[in-house]
Formats: sequence, structure tokens, C-alpha cells
Amino acid sequence: MSLSNSNASAATDTDLRSKSHSSLSGLCVDCLDGCPGFCEVGKSAYRSSEKVYPEPFGDITVGAEKEYPVDFSHFNVLGTTVGAKGQKADSDEAIFPKVDLETCLGREGSLKLNYPWLIGALGSTEIAKKNWEGLAIGAAISGVPITIGENVCAMDPDSKIENGEIIRSPDMERRIKLYRDWQMDGYGGVIVQANVEDSRLGVHDYALEELEVAGAEIKWGQGAKDIGGEVKLDSLSRAKTLKKRGYIVLPDPENPTVQKAFKNGDFKEFERHSRVGMVSRDSFINRVGELREKGADYVSLKTGAYRPKDLARAVRYASEGELDLLTVDGAGGGTGMSPWLMMNEWGIPTVYLESLLHRYLKELDREGEYVPPVAIAGGFALEDQIFKGLALGSPYVKAVSQARAPITAAHVGKTVGNMVDSGQGKVVNEYGDNLEQVFIEAANLQAKYNSRFPELPPAAMGVYSYYKRLEQGLQQFMAGARKFSLEHLARDDLVALTREAAEATGIDYVTESDEDQAMEIIKGNME
Repeated sequence: MSLSNSNASAATDTDLRSKSHSSLSGLCVDCLDGCPGFCEVGKSAYRSSEKVYPEPFGDITVGAEKEYPVDFSHFNVLGTTVGAKGQKADSDEAIFPKVDLETCLGREGSLKLNYPWLIGALGSTEIAKKNWEGLAIGAAISGVPITIGENVCAMDPDSKIENGEIIRSPDMERRIKLYRDWQMDGYGGVIVQANVEDSRLGVHDYALEELEVAGAEIKWGQGAKDIGGEVKLDSLSRAKTLKKRGYIVLPDPENPTVQKAFKNGDFKEFERHSRVGMVSRDSFINRVGELREKGADYVSLKTGAYRPKDLARAVRYASEGELDLLTVDGAGGGTGMSPWLMMNEWGIPTVYLESLLHRYLKELDREGEYVPPVAIAGGFALEDQIFKGLALGSPYVKAVSQARAPITAAHVGKTVGNMVDSGQGKVVNEYGDNLEQVFIEAANLQAKYNSRFPELPPAAMGVYSYYKRLEQGLQQFMAGARKFSLEHLARDDLVALTREAAEATGIDYVTESDEDQAMEIIKGNME
């Protein structure tokens, strides 16, 4: 059985003419001479590399549709009828609203999170930029960190760059300010990420020294692709500017033939590409030290779904550098413009990657080495997945990192708010005709923020409301497992539903879990 779909997808606006396709090539089994080209091969015959990427760019986020042999749905959460950890074993005390979801990151545990999740790096893509207000404010009022991703400064048309160094970026300043203006009680924080081009521009220096950001993240990659980031540009002047700022821009905007073709409308967008980084142990450790000298309270590393020995490097270097956070991103995710087939066919999927990660961290721990706080990323959207991700990586995984799901909450909140304001909210009419009625958490936010409540954008209310749903859902799962705070989550809170899932992760197969204890109970040797 093929794990991948045919060479047609909603992500690339392609389809098949025939109902049947080859499991080998993905082509229609009866490819017909005369077909105008509905599939990816067909459309590539006249749109070429344009079809490498999902579309429409800037209006969507995308995730792999490949069916991996093992994913989080192949595990179930175990509950129990006795006891309570983190709460008194009393039916009146051990109730789900008392489950404590607070956690912390950092070498000394000083980065406080109200919930065990954070928003991962969202950079210069259009979908992130136009939803940033909702994401930043929603994260701030929820008490979770947010990471400003790669390429923001160089992509800012109003940036001031002198002698190859960033002097000022209004977009970066805006992103940070939106979060800080709503941050409360010392929870959460802003982390700024840098890739190769950002490092050359001095983005971390600017963020730490001029904007007084507390967190700096070094980027090795992400789970959606193993190349640098891409965006599309619909302006010749922008394409020229970004090439001058050090990016790879295709086709070459300085080529007269390309300029003529663009002006004639032969193509409508340029591609801007980032470079891949080159990792070495010494340069990494030195850079961590430099960032701390420049004022970073928290230094983190973001790595992607690379081969196992690269994951081992990330774990080892994070230990040697005593990092405040290591984020590991499994294959299949995506928030912007990753090559579509790479998103499906490259890298190690999240469950497998986290299992390797746990093995490496456990070995570090066994050797008495420093074990950094870890966040796992790669497709986490709802509370069952979050529980499973935390339990599978326990006790080392302290949080999950999300991107697509909070973006969805932000743009839905924004859209619903616009519908209510315009009086055309047919989709939400059943709930009411004003924001306070439609957004069920509005009353709580109004009580909390009083006169500031009208300043809260609907997109931020969307993120906050989504997080409140995750809060209650995760509390219920944890209470059922009789775990009333996060440090009590364990790998044996899960069972594998397939032998393959058990083999890949080391989680007990469903009928073999608790086997020894169960036999002792049957014999009357245990209660």
C-alpha cells in the first residue's frame, strides 16, 4: 500500500482526470493524450517549478498528507481508578480543574509558562505577518512564549541596513511591542530566531542590545524541509532589493531578459531562498557564549527532522552549551512555502523523532550530563496529541511547540470578528450578533482587562479561546490518568495500539501493559 497520495493535492491546486492512479508514479493509470494537465506533472509541463510549492502563497498554511506508519493516533491514553499524583487522593479534591498546567524552561527554570506549549518560530512569510497581531497578543494574554522567526529584518521594506548590518527594523520592533504590551505577571516572553542571513546581518545583536529581547534562538532547520526558507515576491524592485541584501532570488531579477519577461506578465512572482547552515561544534558553543555575553537570558536551538546523527549532535551540543531550550521539529508540518513534496517525503516523522530524542536524552541523563529542557514540535493541534507528546518524551520534554494550529485560531478569530462587524455572520449567527456573544471567553477577558478590552483584536481572542479549550481538555486527560501536575506524566501513561508503534517507541503494546502488576492483583498479592 502506498503511503503517499497521487501527484495531485489541494495544496498545489492539482487533481487527476481518472478515478484510478498508479501507486508507483501517482499518474492516472490511463494518461490520455489531449488532457490539458490537471495533475502536478501535467501542470508542471507549462508552469514548471511554480508547482513545487503550495498555493496560494500567503493565504494558507499546509501540512503533509502522507500517511506515516506510526503517528500519535496509534497510541491511547491510560486512565486508572486509584490514587492521585500531585493532589490528595480524595474525590472532592482530585477534580480536573485543579490540574496544574504550569511549566518552566531555562537552565534555572526561570522562563515561566502558563501552559505546556509555545508558539514556534513564525518568520517573514505573509501568513505569519498578517496574523501576527492576533498571535502575539493571544500568546501574551495566555502566558506562553512566542518566537519571531527567520528573515524578518531583511524582508522588512522599511529596514535600515548599513555596511551589511541591521540598524533598525520597524517590523521587528512592532512584533516585539505587540507581545510586550499585553504580557502579564512575568509569564512567557519573546524569542528571536536567526538563520544564516540573519546572522550575517547581526539580527541577534540588534534584538538583544537594541531591543532588549531576552531570548535568542539558533536555527538549524525545521520539520517541513531540509533547505532554507522561501517566500514569493510579486515586485521586481523587492526582488532586486532582497538579492542585494544577500538572498538567493530566482529567476535573477538583475537579468534583463528576466526583467522583460516579468514586465510582460510571462511570470508574476520571484522566489527568495535562504541558505543552508553549516554546523560545527566549536562555532556553535562559541556562538552560545557570545549571545549570553550580549545579554541573552535564554539561548535556544531549533532543529528539524534531520538524520539521527544530526539529532544526536543537537542533543550533545545543547548539553555542552547548557541551553535553556532545545526544540526538535518532526517531519510533516509547515506554515508557509516549503516545497510540497519535500514536506511529504523528507525527514523523520514526529513520533519516530521523539522516540530517538528520548533515547539520546536518557543516555545523557544516565551519564550525569546536563539535560536541556526540550520542546517537541510537528503537527500538535489538540489536547490528546499534546498529552501524548509530553508523555512520550517524559521526563525531558517540557512543552510542545505549535505553529499551524494557533495561526488557524488567529485567522479564524479575525474572520469571525469581521463577519460580526459587517453583520454578515451567517456562520456564527446561532451564537449571537456581537463579539461578546460569539466569543465565549469574551466575558472573562472583559473582566480581566476592563477598559482595555475593546483594544483586544478578535484574532487574539481566537488564540486565547483556543488555548482555553486546550487547557480544559488536557486537564481532563490528566485527571483521568490521576496526574495533577505535569512532572508526573510518564511514558506508561500511554499504550501502543499496534506492534509497529510499540517497536518504534518502546511503549508497551496495549495487552502487555501493566502485565506483572495485573497478575499480582489476580493472585491477591496487590490491591
